[in-house]
Amino acid sequence: MAINPSSFPDSPADIAAASVQTELVAVLVAVSGGQPRVLTRGRLELLPAGPFQSGHRSLQAGLRAWVETQTHHPLGYVEQLYTFADGDRANWQGQRIISVSYLGLTREGQGSEAVQWQDWYRYFPWEDWRAGCPAMLQEYILPALQQWCAAQPDAALRRRRRQRVDFTFGPDEASWNEELVLQRYELLFEAGLVQEAARRAQAGQGGAVAAGVSALAPAVMPGAAMQHDHRRILATAMARLRAKIRYRPVVFELMPPEFTLLQLQQTFEAVAGRSLHKQNFRRLIAQQSLVEDTGRMTRGAAGRPAKLFQFRGDVVLERAISGSKLPLSR
Repeated sequence: MAINPSSFPDSPADIAAASVQTELVAVLVAVSGGQPRVLTRGRLELLPAGPFQSGHRSLQAGLRAWVETQTHHPLGYVEQLYTFADGDRANWQGQRIISVSYLGLTREGQGSEAVQWQDWYRYFPWEDWRAGCPAMLQEYILPALQQWCAAQPDAALRRRRRQRVDFTFGPDEASWNEELVLQRYELLFEAGLVQEAARRAQAGQGGAVAAGVSALAPAVMPGAAMQHDHRRILATAMARLRAKIRYRPVVFELMPPEFTLLQLQQTFEAVAGRSLHKQNFRRLIAQQSLVEDTGRMTRGAAGRPAKLFQFRGDVVLERAISGSKLPLSR
């Protein structure tokens, strides 16, 4: 087969565009004061990220190395999330970027000029149902999505849009699925209802923002934007963690060595974004034999002293919570 010399890049710009850079992106999650927190950088618009170095023996080893060096936050539980390799992901030099994302669970430490902890509902306020259905859903999001559905001239496609809206956002609280974080964000993106979509349309990368809603999106859609596709990566991590707490005891990584049952329940609620029935939650914890009484009580806190518990060592190391369901408050 003949080789065309013109197919080879011959300028620095061409070489950069033809090459691929692999970066590691970390979604570091903690729960503090009953609030889910995520580590951010770059004016709160970026997740911690860094290049994979050939000297690292594995991607996860590389992640741990630069996260702990740059943020001074030791990582406990870490798992790979997803590899983001869309064709339009590139840096300012035109070099294609492949991002390998990880979810890490830790405890919140001191912030710095480089990194700060933020409530993850700053970026996804419609995902917090602990006090019931967020008002913004009825006031802003659902009307805009209905407008987006109506803007589709094809009847079959219009019906498909409506089905997606009903499935992802649910017509009522009972049908809300807290694990569909990513699907909801991607639907809002497709409808042009988040700032990242408007930004991409203005750059000419994604076509026009959906007709009829582009003017609404920057002004009324709640939730802080992030640079690049980092809010999409955060949504992926939220969905993964919400699903995981149902069947594996990963929430242990978010708790101090000793805690009250109320603190444990608040941590579950913070991650799930749903309120839990107190007695059912405690019955579930007792049935699963997840914790044991330390024999100590809280001190110096307002109100009556509460028993302190700790996770059983064998549970932390070995046991999965098979098929357990969160006892949601109705």
